[in-house]
Amino acid sequence: MPFTLQIGDAAKDFNLPATDGNTYSLDNFEDSKFLVIFFTCNHCPYVINSDEITRKTVEKYSELRFKFVGINSNSKNTYADDNFDHMVARMNEKKFPWLYLYDESQEIAFSYGALRTPHFYVFDQNRKLVYTGRAVDSPRDPAKITVNDLENAMDDLLGGRNVRTSLTNPIGCNVKWDGKDPHWMPADACDLVF
Repeated sequence: MPFTLQIGDAAKDFNLPATDGNTYSLDNFEDSKFLVIFFTCNHCPYVINSDEITRKTVEKYSELRFKFVGINSNSKNTYADDNFDHMVARMNEKKFPWLYLYDESQEIAFSYGALRTPHFYVFDQNRKLVYTGRAVDSPRDPAKITVNDLENAMDDLLGGRNVRTSLTNPIGCNVKWDGKDPHWMPADACDLVF
């Protein structure tokens, strides 16, 4: 069985605390036609350098019935900056236009097969996966971006078309699994595109 959710798979439910003081599950997003879940964190340079690109995407597509949910699954024991208090502080400072949830147990990262930060998952109105992978092709150096695969996938979804490129490899730091070397990945984790 593949590590990462496959195209057509259903979104996995969760029950996670957010930096806004609430707890969220999939049911909280029933009113949104489409759902984008992405695994992110506080410290990764690929995340930090592309957060403003992600902000522009969220601001553009939130008006088109997309909901965006960021999940931090990194071990606070590996990077203290990824703990919940730092998540709250970062959201208070940056005021990002997405929800920011904390997966302290890392159970949700495992259930989705999150590979890196950031790693995006786009779900249709039936909460079936239609796209997974990167947002842009140069998250660490936005000046070199040539394609926004996330926006292309969402445009295809909005247009009622099959997503032209449904799989890309996420680009970023690997998820920091608790008790493991910072560069460790599960044995069955692999690139999505070869």
